[in-house]
Amino acid sequence: MTMQPTLALWDSPQLSHRERIVAYSEDRVAWLRARSRGVTATDVARLTGPRALQSLAIEKLSGTGFGGNAYTDHGRAREPEIARWVRTNHRIEPNSALFHAVGEPRHLATPDGVAVVDGSLVLAEIKTTVSAWRTIPRSYLRQVWWQQYVLGAERTLFAWEHHVDFVPTNPEPEWRWIDRDDNEIHVLIGLADRLLDLLRN
Repeated sequence: MTMQPTLALWDSPQLSHRERIVAYSEDRVAWLRARSRGVTATDVARLTGPRALQSLAIEKLSGTGFGGNAYTDHGRAREPEIARWVRTNHRIEPNSALFHAVGEPRHLATPDGVAVVDGSLVLAEIKTTVSAWRTIPRSYLRQVWWQQYVLGAERTLFAWEHHVDFVPTNPEPEWRWIDRDDNEIHVLIGLADRLLDLLRN
């Protein structure tokens, strides 16, 4: 199932996040095609400077050939289980929709969870990791801030599951709320637009 907003609506600040759905991950061809034409949260997580911009532009133009590995397979298998925990404990529903930002159809994000809780739009992002994190890695913070910008959210529940040899080490995920940071988002928008310029050249 794919919903395409009309060009006339892209610049309207009145559009809700539900009216800015570009594609759904269940329609993998349409979802991947849409992602390839814009800048996603996964892309932004890697945008650390000029060299990263060049490398990412080349990958988006030519493809990486990466089809996954044992760690990504484990993450895909565990994500629905963690998403159920997030829904039960924090009322955030699992999400498969790709959204675009207000006024910029090439700024894209697919957060793992989306909900309106007590009148506010909140997101969820889910990870599995072999590392025992004391702090959330900076790349994942960039991913979260980008999703908040694209959807217009103020907070994200970041939930992660630590595993050893693909066996979870705790009965429940660890979690933390991440607040929106407009200064960081401003920097990310600038980097994303530079990436889009490289893709056009």
